[in-house]
Amino acid sequence: MADDAPTIRIIKKKKGDAGHHGGAWKVAYADFVTAMMAFFLVMWIVGLDKPVKQAIQSYFRDPVGFNRSTQGGKSPLSGGDQAALQDGKPSPLVPKSGAGGADLAVALKAAEAAIVTEMRKSPEFSALSDSVEVHMTDDGLRIELMEKTDALFFDAGSAQLKPRTVRLLRLMAGQLGKLPNPIMIEGHTDSHPLKGRMGYSNWELSADRANSARRAMEDQGLHARQVLAVRGYADNKLLRPDDPLHFSNRRVSILVAYPSAAK
Repeated sequence: MADDAPTIRIIKKKKGDAGHHGGAWKVAYADFVTAMMAFFLVMWIVGLDKPVKQAIQSYFRDPVGFNRSTQGGKSPLSGGDQAALQDGKPSPLVPKSGAGGADLAVALKAAEAAIVTEMRKSPEFSALSDSVEVHMTDDGLRIELMEKTDALFFDAGSAQLKPRTVRLLRLMAGQLGKLPNPIMIEGHTDSHPLKGRMGYSNWELSADRANSARRAMEDQGLHARQVLAVRGYADNKLLRPDDPLHFSNRRVSILVAYPSAAK
């Protein structure tokens, strides 16, 4: 009779997650969103102006060096309000806010790249590459026009600009006039005593040369009241203090300043 007892069978069913309740779709969706973000980022960069692209390119080539030139060390891709300065149209190079921050640094780096590019494109100005330095400083963008030979930018002992110097200054003004930054123009001489007119010294010559540069740049490019100061230092800020008579001490320096530095 024991063999007739019913057999008890226990059936265990394995529960499997349905496809729409699993997590695989989340991974696929995340990949899709990432791809779309990358696509729109590429499209945004393609639509930027060439100077801005060059500034971004310089950041990714040397982010440490680039961040040293920014006051705040922020990414150059950070956004900012734009101000209209030319023809009533907003310029991507002219941030209205973030004084001393990454926005202004990007604009100045873009202007630096544009000026260097324009000079290299012109056979007339490429010959001056050894006499023109364009570089970022803690105060802003500084452009130095240094005499590497006698009477390169000015007539000897005079504040009269050479015709080529006028064209070079106007080229620079065309780029710097797009910026809201204040500009200070400085004149410097070497320590040679000036001979000629009675009472006319290196003080007057350095100030007059800076003022001649101001007039040339304001004639074409700089906007109204952009020049904040014109200064003549004579031989008090020598480029080569170890050789005060060296001709490279004779120069005009243009500082496109951060607003904080201008104060």
